Amino acid sequence: MTIQASFDGPRICFLGDSFVQGLGDPEFRGWVGRVLQSAAPHATAFNLGVRRDTSTQVLRRCWPEAEARTLPGADNRLVVSVGANDAVEEAGSPRVAHEETLANLAALLAGARERGLGALVVGPPPVLSGGAAHLERLRRLAPELAGICTAFEVPFVDVTEALAADPVWAAEAEAGDGAHPGAGGYGRLAQLVLDGGFRSWLRTDLTLSALQGES
Repeated sequence: MTIQASFDGPRICFLGDSFVQGLGDPEFRGWVGRVLQSAAPHATAFNLGVRRDTSTQVLRRCWPEAEARTLPGADNRLVVSVGANDAVEEAGSPRVAHEETLANLAALLAGARERGLGALVVGPPPVLSGGAAHLERLRRLAPELAGICTAFEVPFVDVTEALAADPVWAAEAEAGDGAHPGAGGYGRLAQLVLDGGFRSWLRTDLTLSALQGES
């Protein structure tokens, strides 16, 4: 018996850290599950979030993990969210330097373009337990991440400021481990991603973009 592969619906890899993983959500959906439920219920989705991963670690594991989950001829997509762990201070300095974070994102987007994967980037959520210094680092980082996305013609969803000012996100993070929210906070993050253009990005025809990139 011959089984024919079905390419109906996009194949989406969500790559990043514990916020992508949805750590702390008692419903085990995180923002990724909520976005999929609302905007892409027919997608084949892979949550590749790993707790404490920096952009350097995400870049190192990205292509072996993503390539194992994509199919030739399918609508292959990549959603990336990095930076929150990069900006966490250890031994007196951020875990990943500002310029290195930018370079890592550029490398991720260049790799996605080379492989014909449609990419979308979600900005880094704030880690409230990191204090004012962490938030300030993210405030400097987010616009430059957005600039890299603009250069690659990739959508960027800015979430840092909105979540830093969100009382539900703050209250749930404080009641938990100081960093990760519960269901309400992840619901807020999911809505920011949806309002930030996730649906229109899914409707983009990548076939034409890929052909233009090869010409």
